Amino acid sequence: MMTQEEFNQWCVNQSLSNQAIIEIEKIRNAQPSRSVGSRGKNVSGRYPSRKMGVTIQFESHKVELPFIYQLEHTEDVLEYYDQPPPFKIQYTSASGRNLGVIITPDFFVIRSHSAAWVECKTESEL
Repeated sequence: MMTQEEFNQWCVNQSLSNQAIIEIEKIRNAQPSRSVGSRGKNVSGRYPSRKMGVTIQFESHKVELPFIYQLEHTEDVLEYYDQPPPFKIQYTSASGRNLGVIITPDFFVIRSHSAAWVECKTESEL
């Protein structure tokens, strides 16, 4: 994990707005927003992350766990957080209705030159 000084420098290097910095700080300081569980055919669990110094939850041993392995061993990945705080997305449905849905992404990942929410799905779910 980055120190606060390293994070501050990363924010400067990314030219982040104050609003973006505040949002990322909320994620960095929050506990996972929910506990994952097994449903149907998935197998949930916890991965002891050396990079993050905490246990990371996963909801799928076939999709999310391999993604965690990738995050853990990719040098470009500075930090990653499971079950970050939920947020609302708004979109127009195929029928033209405006919809708003609260989602909890699977991960929030901070890389050397970017940061993003990540939702892990199988190809068939996409």
